[in-house]
Amino acid sequence: MRLLMTAVLSLFFVGADTPDAVKKEMTRLEGEWTMVSGEIDGTAMVEQQLKAMKRVAKDGVTTVTMSGQTFMKAKFSVDPAKKPKTIDYTVVEGPTKGKMQYGIYELDDDTVKFCFSSPGKDRPSDFTTKAGSGRTLSVWKKEAKKEAKK
Repeated sequence: MRLLMTAVLSLFFVGADTPDAVKKEMTRLEGEWTMVSGEIDGTAMVEQQLKAMKRVAKDGVTTVTMSGQTFMKAKFSVDPAKKPKTIDYTVVEGPTKGKMQYGIYELDDDTVKFCFSSPGKDRPSDFTTKAGSGRTLSVWKKEAKKEAKK
């Protein structure tokens, strides 16, 4: 009986941390980001494209713009307990509106790396792309917070 009670209590406390871990991770992904590298189906994006791409994440929604125009907007959720960490997009604006996209990510201080599959494809298991894979790999750098004017 004692062993059963210990097992039940440990499951309760492990589960209790999960919402806080997700909330913390979602907060870490918020902010304004600039793309530093990108690859689609094994082909690297050109410098001009990289400079035009911005990502803003707030309150579980991410908006990606290219040259100031909305490229894609999605609601997202994460699971930081998975290895690699997982991210799911529900696309609300853009060419794949209404579809789900599954990805993985790696967050390190002010840099985040994503690898997403095309809608309808399985989640990537690693951070690679190749011709015909339908995968997108991108690395983003967080912009420093701007101080408010007094």
